[in-house]
Amino acid sequence: MQTNSGKTSTTQSGLELPADWRYEETIHEVETIINEIETGELDLADVFERFAAAITYLRQCEMFLADRQGQMELLIEELGDEPEF
Repeated sequence: MQTNSGKTSTTQSGLELPADWRYEETIHEVETIINEIETGELDLADVFERFAAAITYLRQCEMFLADRQGQMELLIEELGDEPEF
């Protein structure tokens, strides 16, 4: 995942994400964490730490998608409100 340069962007739902945050990279990081846990090579404390990180990433993704869904619904509603020519 890209590093945070100190800048953030705020979604309509109030979620703050690093300015360089990317959905696809975050999902890839979750997949990497799952693979690390599945190998069985991590200490138990590391498993819990990595699992907590994966949950944080998944919550970011969920909020991002909910925010974008809201934006799409608003755009569709605005399209329906436009007068026909």
